[in-house]
Amino acid sequence: MNTQRWMSSRFFSFFITWGIFLPYWTGWMIHTKGITVSQASLIMSLGLVARGLSTLVAFPYFAEKFSSKTLLKVMTIGTIISLLSYIPATSFTGLLLATLLLQFFYPALMPALDSAAGTLVQNKQLRDYGKSRSFGSIGFVVAGMILTLFTGAMGDKVILWALLLGTLIFLFLGFMHSPVVLSETPKMDQNKKHGMMSLFRIKHFGSVLVIVILLQAAHASYYSYGYIFLQEIHAPKYLIGLILNIAVIAEIIFFSIADKRFQRFSVGSLLAMAALGSTIRWLLVFSFPNVIVFCIAQTLHACSFAMGHYAFMKYLIKNIPPAQIPKAQGIYSALALSWSTAIFTFFGGYLYEIGPRYAFIGMIVCTIPSMVLALVYRKLELKKEVLISI
Repeated sequence: MNTQRWMSSRFFSFFITWGIFLPYWTGWMIHTKGITVSQASLIMSLGLVARGLSTLVAFPYFAEKFSSKTLLKVMTIGTIISLLSYIPATSFTGLLLATLLLQFFYPALMPALDSAAGTLVQNKQLRDYGKSRSFGSIGFVVAGMILTLFTGAMGDKVILWALLLGTLIFLFLGFMHSPVVLSETPKMDQNKKHGMMSLFRIKHFGSVLVIVILLQAAHASYYSYGYIFLQEIHAPKYLIGLILNIAVIAEIIFFSIADKRFQRFSVGSLLAMAALGSTIRWLLVFSFPNVIVFCIAQTLHACSFAMGHYAFMKYLIKNIPPAQIPKAQGIYSALALSWSTAIFTFFGGYLYEIGPRYAFIGMIVCTIPSMVLALVYRKLELKKEVLISI
């Protein structure tokens, strides 16, 4: 089978659902379940805490016991059950419980897919990670485009049903033939310690992790409030999905060329450029709160998210042993994509109530330190290269 095509199709089908969940879920709860912005913010933040526990503890543990293929199936079934639990939920408590359940299963699919891709690259069965990952971004865009049409015609209530349908399709694809290596239970070397803390004994893992945590945390306001901020600045409702997807189109372009154009860049250089792009992005949104500038700023998602994620994957593939990849992905997902985002969602929500655009400028408290740390790490990389050449 064509492993490149298989990995691309899995990324594509998952990110179709992510393109529904990430930008629209907070708005769906506010508009269809009748809760306030602050209640939705609290629910999503607590959900991110549950997500962090899942990806930090549960996912790495089960990744040692079961194959990637089995894990993907089980987590998808859990996601479907979680989505169905939203149907009868009408109270704050009911929505919170449904969200905690959903965040336990659903977001863990992301590190599971990246772990599978990392394993395939290390086994030389996948040549181009960036190319396959770009299909995920394409799926994200496709979801936003289609969903915009349906929400415009039928209202926000269609969001839940679209997410449920997309997850069912992802589950169906999970029963199709997959690379043999992903059906194997990971083999652990009994003579080596594979605990979570052993990752921090790998050179510079802790430094790179702190940088990507800050980079990803800086998206908290955008993910939670970007949809309603566009309404605040009077963006036409039928164009909101398109505007949000400008970021993902930029992401697609980056991932599609990353392995060819950025292969020679060091991890430190990539992280520094990502932090710079992110800082400029949030400064633009704050300084010029209008639709045109927001659209321009969206193109910098190629730096703020895609370049930072690519840099971490490049570090991981080069430095992390195969048996440790799920743990590294679990830590990254929990700390960078979950808990840090949860903390800054609270922070962004507070700033949003002062003034919507303040929620975005507040994110530079993450981007500027990440840029400083990335430049320090880049200097260490250059020093190492000099020593090796000597």
